[in-house]
Amino acid sequence: MTRMMRRVFVSLLLTVPMLLFGQEQPKVAACSSCHKDFASVLPKSHAAVPIGGLSRCLACHKSGQPAANDRFAVRMHLAHEGAKQKLDCSLCHNQANGISFALPKGGAPKPEDMALIKEKMNSWSNSPFLDAMHAKAGVDCAGCHGKETPLADSTVENDRCLSCHGPIEKLAERSANKEFPKRNPHASHYGSDIACTTCHHAHEASVVMCAECHKLWKLNIPGAAN
Repeated sequence: MTRMMRRVFVSLLLTVPMLLFGQEQPKVAACSSCHKDFASVLPKSHAAVPIGGLSRCLACHKSGQPAANDRFAVRMHLAHEGAKQKLDCSLCHNQANGISFALPKGGAPKPEDMALIKEKMNSWSNSPFLDAMHAKAGVDCAGCHGKETPLADSTVENDRCLSCHGPIEKLAERSANKEFPKRNPHASHYGSDIACTTCHHAHEASVVMCAECHKLWKLNIPGAAN
């Protein structure tokens, strides 16, 4: 093989993968960089898994599964982002040349979006608010926000809340006050059109809006400020 032929051959070896996959593939941090084996961090009832990268887990725990079916994503994030660890996202999630940051849609987040995601994820795993209560119940971000990457002005519609907590009639039964029947936040004079998020805030303290006018009302709400 001549020197020119060698150069062409090497050039093809370098360029063909990029043509096939569109971009240079990102380097993914191997779990073995922190864990000597998986047995020490897996439940005793779990099948043995050879040490390696995340692909070992994803062979069974398929990406995009609802948390109700598979809490793998919730458990992984709580283990690495929880109060004891607080590891940076980039330790496991690597960005390169616009490759997706393992998010369902939108590709690699912009720096300002990434800062917001880190802030909300930290709250989700450690706060006294509703987000952490959902985390303990096995609900991940997609459980409330769907597959879209939530942004600063994102909200959660009533239908999403009521798909787990509803219907509204059952909520009204649970919050009924036998002594004072009209003191029922889920049977309000505002009707059923009022947004759940008026009172129930995921990433900050929830508030009882009724008490802004009804000063003598004593109502407890999950995720309120201590």
